[in-house]
Amino acid sequence: MNPITPPMTAARAQAIAASFDLRALPADFLANPYPVYAALRETEPVRRMPDGSVFLTRCADLMAVYRDAQAFSSDKHVEFAPKYGAGSPLFEHHTTSLVFNDPPLHTRVRRLIMGALTRRAIAEMEPGLIALVDQLLDGMAARGGGDLIEDFASAIPVEIIGNLLDVPHGDRGPLRAWSLAILGALEPTITPQQQALGNQAVSEMLAYLRTLVVARRQRPGDPERDVLTRLIQGETNGDQLSEVELLQNCIFLLNAGHETTTNLIGNGLIALQEFPEARVRLQHALKASAGDAVAEEAVLGRAVDEFLRFESSNQLGNRRAVQDTQVGGVALPAGTLVTLCIGAANRDPAQFTHPEVLDLEREGNKHLAFGFGIHQCAGLSLARLEGRIAIGRFLQRFPGYRLTDTPVRGGRARFRGFLAAPFSVD
Repeated sequence: MNPITPPMTAARAQAIAASFDLRALPADFLANPYPVYAALRETEPVRRMPDGSVFLTRCADLMAVYRDAQAFSSDKHVEFAPKYGAGSPLFEHHTTSLVFNDPPLHTRVRRLIMGALTRRAIAEMEPGLIALVDQLLDGMAARGGGDLIEDFASAIPVEIIGNLLDVPHGDRGPLRAWSLAILGALEPTITPQQQALGNQAVSEMLAYLRTLVVARRQRPGDPERDVLTRLIQGETNGDQLSEVELLQNCIFLLNAGHETTTNLIGNGLIALQEFPEARVRLQHALKASAGDAVAEEAVLGRAVDEFLRFESSNQLGNRRAVQDTQVGGVALPAGTLVTLCIGAANRDPAQFTHPEVLDLEREGNKHLAFGFGIHQCAGLSLARLEGRIAIGRFLQRFPGYRLTDTPVRGGRARFRGFLAAPFSVD
């Protein structure tokens, strides 16, 4: 079996860094970008790219941008109009969704979503999540193995987000393909085929959601647990989303909650195969905490945060300077597009001790996998819960699992994960 993460020489990493361009990324970078990120941090942490945008790799610089929502906008109309075509389904979706907007739309939508993702509501999801995970594990045990992604990692968030929006189980089949097509269109460069698939996926999701919204208006759910009902009813002061805002942010929820959590679970279980010493230490820690729910949660919580830091599910973020400003001592004129490299910041030695080491007992892990500031991921507590339950119960059930072939990477720069990872139960 080939190495899961192929090594890259220092000379090759420096060569890619010297001509680094998000629009022309070589295959070996996509397989292992971290040596290139390290070279950029050392030589050109505020990298000016050929299109005039800048690429940031230092943790302190990302934090500065995250903190300054006045100088740096998340609105993507300017960038997405030439990329997708103004008025296209992809353009309408991505410029209306929560993540690519500023207040007041961002504030209104986020407040509505957070109202249904309270600590109590998430805690109440745990028994159903455990039952789902155990059902998936039973199926793989009966078959003697399966695929870590298709049979496990991707199946969990689809059900959880489907439950949050109360999507009927019989309607959930197309959700993963729609998600991959829409989020795949966020890559720095896309082919005409990828763009067409993304537009088709948005159109099909909108058509489905319209029927779902009509049904929910007629028979509302519990707004304390049903995010769709909460979005439809709006806030108590009468502030409601428009139909377009409602539908597009439902698509956002289905996609954002699915892809990143799939990557978290898949990346974590595959990392334990790549780093067997870390796996042994984790399994020993879990055995030592057996019977103590608080201690076990702490062990798994640290492990999940380290998986998120070491192999960030979402590697890239974006902002646009709306006024003349500077980052890392470099002047940025108003209008400059900024790419925040989360994957690089999470391995910055100025922030993390031995950042290239997978340390599942790492304390004070202030990674940026969920972003920071007003745009910090609204579902981070739910994602952590899914990661803890999925990875913890998988290891308990299959302590000797092993990969039977080299996992297949997704081959993307923004969302880092795997498409397939066959394994057997030993």
